[in-house]
Amino acid sequence: MAIASTPDLFTVRSRSRSPDPAALRDTALEIHRRLCPVYGCPIPYFHSLDPVSELVSSLLSHRTRNAESGRAFKALRARYPDWKTFLDAPVTEVESLIDGVTWPELKAPRIQAILRAVRERRGSLDLDFLADLPVAEARGWLEAIPGIGPKTSAAVLAFSLLRMPALPVDSHHHRVAQRTGLIPASMDVGPSHPVLRGQLPENWNAQELYDNHEVLMLHGQQVCRHRAPACHACVLVDLCPTGQARLAERGRMS
Repeated sequence: MAIASTPDLFTVRSRSRSPDPAALRDTALEIHRRLCPVYGCPIPYFHSLDPVSELVSSLLSHRTRNAESGRAFKALRARYPDWKTFLDAPVTEVESLIDGVTWPELKAPRIQAILRAVRERRGSLDLDFLADLPVAEARGWLEAIPGIGPKTSAAVLAFSLLRMPALPVDSHHHRVAQRTGLIPASMDVGPSHPVLRGQLPENWNAQELYDNHEVLMLHGQQVCRHRAPACHACVLVDLCPTGQARLAERGRMS
């Protein structure tokens, strides 16, 4: 079940006049250019999983800390020799194995249902065929399955061994994009995917898009935090209306 994100108190509301798309593209590229030296592009891939395993990993990670979703994924891999065996497992057993994630009682049956849908549509638990499809078509195939949204479809293509040029947007990435004005403060994570992808060069390869996601995510975790963002130490502050407003307010109060 997708959960709508809401703008935080630090985010400056977009003005009624729509920003110039060309200017937004320039800003998106400048943000990428500035953050890459900070976080070390090209960034090594954090996973080398087949696409079905990446699908499970991504579904476990929703609204869950990486350490807990990683522990749950390892518990499933240790308990079941393959995903077919996982599908035949009692849902209560699966729920117990992943009890550290958010909403294990929902995720256990949902993940099993999604993998069953993959098997029914393909005749086997195999998503390698997606590599032969255009990115938009591959994402559409995945998102036709109930429970798979834009973030998950992009993660399967980008993070798995498919290494396809798709741009995932997580909550940290989304927050930085809102605060810097790349997307309106009212735009949820799901609809932001095509908008943020459209601001980047069409010919960017999988590594470049992965780097873009990673640097914005890392910046959101380490600097542009949900609470107490470190605007004074941010390399983007001159591009960020939210950061400028916060620093100006701090100056008036000092």
